[in-house]
Amino acid sequence: MNPIFVALDTADVHHAAGLARSLRGHVAGVKLGLEFFCANGEEGVLHIAEGELPIFLDLKFHDIPNTVGRAVAGIAHLEPAILTVHAAGGREMMAAAKAAAPPRTRVVAVTVLTSLDEADLAATGIVGSPSDQARRLADLAHEAGIDGIVCSGAELAALRASWPDGFFVVPGVRPEGADVADQKRIVTPAKAVADGASALVIGLPITGAADPVQAISDIAATLPPRAAEAGVKA
Repeated sequence: MNPIFVALDTADVHHAAGLARSLRGHVAGVKLGLEFFCANGEEGVLHIAEGELPIFLDLKFHDIPNTVGRAVAGIAHLEPAILTVHAAGGREMMAAAKAAAPPRTRVVAVTVLTSLDEADLAATGIVGSPSDQARRLADLAHEAGIDGIVCSGAELAALRASWPDGFFVVPGVRPEGADVADQKRIVTPAKAVADGASALVIGLPITGAADPVQAISDIAATLPPRAAEAGVKA
């Protein structure tokens, strides 16, 4: 099994469920984000889980520690394989999320969105490059005791070196020649795995393909052999 989590970026629960069923046995799991969750709630997540694929619940919680802790406790019964929070919420917030999460759920913190570059950060008052900010937030996440981070492939190798046993999720992954859409800091799947990615998030290059399973096979064929064989234990 390969380390790919397919992003089901749709509000259509029936379309998402059909895709999930067709992907079983071919990927590590599926990612459900805000678009899906706001439209379908926990019932939608449970419906997708019937496809017997691990669920990556990408809700990017970001609030005061007590609120985030209670929010995570509120969806704990869904038992996602992976759950996201924003590292910018701070050490206490991340620790609260981890404390409230089910034991088997990996809590990972989003560092810098792959749609942002240095100019975007500067507009929000953050000084330095995306790599600088990702490093600061990765260190904070590590101190908080959560499982890992979400970062772009551009920062991955350096951050992996400082957190060898962390769980690293890499979005903004695009095969050679694929449309980059609204992503700004992208890498190929092979590059991300070579640099230490634990899980790859790939959406449109798979879900928009005429044959999603073949698209997965084509991507998996580019990965280093150990990654393609070992996959991700979610």
